[in-house]
Amino acid sequence: MIPVTAIVTAYQRVEQTLVTLRTLRLCDPAPAEILVHVDRNQLECAAAIRRAHPDIRVLVSEASVGPGGGRNLLIAAASCPIVSSFDDDSYPIDRDYFARVKELCDSFPDAAVIDAHVYHVGETIAADDKSAKWVADFSGGACAYRRDHFIASGDYVPLDLAYGMEEVDLALRLHAQGRRILRSPWLRVFHDTDRARHADPSVTAASVANLALLAFLRYPVTLWPVGALQCGRRLQWLLRNGRRRGIGRGLAGIPRLVLRYWRMRQPLPAAAVRSYLSLRRHPVPVPLAATVTGSVG
Repeated sequence: MIPVTAIVTAYQRVEQTLVTLRTLRLCDPAPAEILVHVDRNQLECAAAIRRAHPDIRVLVSEASVGPGGGRNLLIAAASCPIVSSFDDDSYPIDRDYFARVKELCDSFPDAAVIDAHVYHVGETIAADDKSAKWVADFSGGACAYRRDHFIASGDYVPLDLAYGMEEVDLALRLHAQGRRILRSPWLRVFHDTDRARHADPSVTAASVANLALLAFLRYPVTLWPVGALQCGRRLQWLLRNGRRRGIGRGLAGIPRLVLRYWRMRQPLPAAAVRSYLSLRRHPVPVPLAATVTGSVG
């Protein structure tokens, strides 16, 4: 085993969750522990996990805390300094995935998050290239957190539908603290979805309202026009791609969302926000091959 905690956020997809857990257990070396969070008191899902894997610790929230809230609880409960995160329908492609995670974390001690390359249904899986770059963002269902950095940055904002908010908010806060995010295609994760659910009106609504919430919580007032521009660009993209249903609900939901979370407002320095947005446009390549010595599957 390797000193990495693997965490999985689950809800209703029982069979997909079990596939993910079986895949994690087949990794060699295996993670030191696997923790699962089940949201909204989905007792059938929790029971199925416990029957199939009685040694896996399962946390259950009675109320809805969303994927971010679930990860908050799992990372707090983890016993290892590195926490490798998955959704209930995402899992490693390479059997030595956790060894690669550990090696990347050892090679880049200033990386607060190591982000994997995610492949979806129907996409060609490319070679596990030994390359990397410093980036602004990451995927919460295909990454590894340095636990102490995560805890120092503060928890995720617990949203039922966190599209456009969850990881971006944490990435912004990490960037403002001088932390860094490394992405490498040497880490490969399969996400068992064709992303069709992204067209659901509820997701469209959340993606609009969450952008406004992000700007309110983290941007200084002087950069609120930037947040408004980002919301406008999101609306244009949705309209161009025929995702009109949900836009009105999202716009109407902004005041309610702001009122619900206004106490969490902690604006970041304008220079940090601008630097983050610049890194998003211009990732910085890293000479990985000379640093990492492990095998390439």
